Amino acid sequence: MIQRHSYIKKLKDAIRRTSVVSMLGPRQCGKTTLARLLEKEYQAVFFDLESPQDQMRLQNPELMLGALKGLVIIDEIQIMPELFGILRVLVDRTENKTKFLILGSASPHIIKNVSETLAGRAEFIELTGFDYIETGENRDYINTLWLRGSFPRSYLSDSLEDSLAWREGFIRTFLERDIPQLGITIPAIAMRRFWTMLAHYHGQTLNASEIGRSLGLSDKTIRSYLDILTGTYMMRQLLPWYENIGKRQVKAPKIYFRDVGILHSLLTITDMDSLMVNPRLGASWEGFALEQVLRILQPADAYFWATYSGAELDLLFFKHGKKYGIEFKFNEAPKLTKSMRIAVKDLSLTHLWVVHPGKHMFPVEKHISMLPLHQISKIAF
Repeated sequence: MIQRHSYIKKLKDAIRRTSVVSMLGPRQCGKTTLARLLEKEYQAVFFDLESPQDQMRLQNPELMLGALKGLVIIDEIQIMPELFGILRVLVDRTENKTKFLILGSASPHIIKNVSETLAGRAEFIELTGFDYIETGENRDYINTLWLRGSFPRSYLSDSLEDSLAWREGFIRTFLERDIPQLGITIPAIAMRRFWTMLAHYHGQTLNASEIGRSLGLSDKTIRSYLDILTGTYMMRQLLPWYENIGKRQVKAPKIYFRDVGILHSLLTITDMDSLMVNPRLGASWEGFALEQVLRILQPADAYFWATYSGAELDLLFFKHGKKYGIEFKFNEAPKLTKSMRIAVKDLSLTHLWVVHPGKHMFPVEKHISMLPLHQISKIAF
């Protein structure tokens, strides 16, 4: 088992200072495992709302929960949305000393309910799959993480075949069970066809009209489907940044699979050899590196930037009020380009890093450095 110390610390800090802590993330990313660890340490009361027995225990939730002390953990809370109002009543009582940790997979519904019902009383913590710091900075570990994806059961599978089987099962369950549980009546076959189509657009700006024509769907429907996959942590829409520079700039978001293991399954990429000859190799690595950077650096906001004249920047983010940029290049010896210099100048970047899969970090100009992916955590702002 891989220890996730940073998340445990975040959860403990949040539990200490907040009445309700909401841990969100996709299914099978390890939320319940972490909650069970806290259950033992805090001697907490645990409710799994996928269990009919636990649902029966909460037939009178205000009476049941109001009698408890210490930490109470409620897993899959989206199954009983009426609990949000009950929690507000309980935590507002002056004598209340109970803390609640709520877990869920359907982020749009939970965030809406928590934001509206528990405003000012709850703290959100987003849990994702593994990052390379958790799995190890060895190149073999990083390549395994890239190929299999970051879901714990996919990464930790005994064999590549087992990992592929798990991912296929995850995709099928997500489409056939999870999506309908959100009240979305989209046929699983249609959603899988759409998801597979998105795999070929991974790392590109969204062209809803083009995708819609391919699937016989309207632009509005395409955006609706994409929002569903984004809200359930399957896709990332990286928004464009605008700068007042007198150049025409791209306004559509870029789309990425948040887990490249799922991407590889949809593209029928089965092993490292097939990945290395696939036309989507560069896009796959860009998406993988992007997620690793965002998980480790944790910027408050992240964007990309591009002009119609060809200048672009894969990732733009802010730290301490300053702008920084990152370019992703699947090349162990990437070269400085005109586009990089334009990005630094037009965006007034404090620094730009070119992240690559090689071994060495070195500066190439005053504001531009080459940086191996496994040294991202060493960036100092």
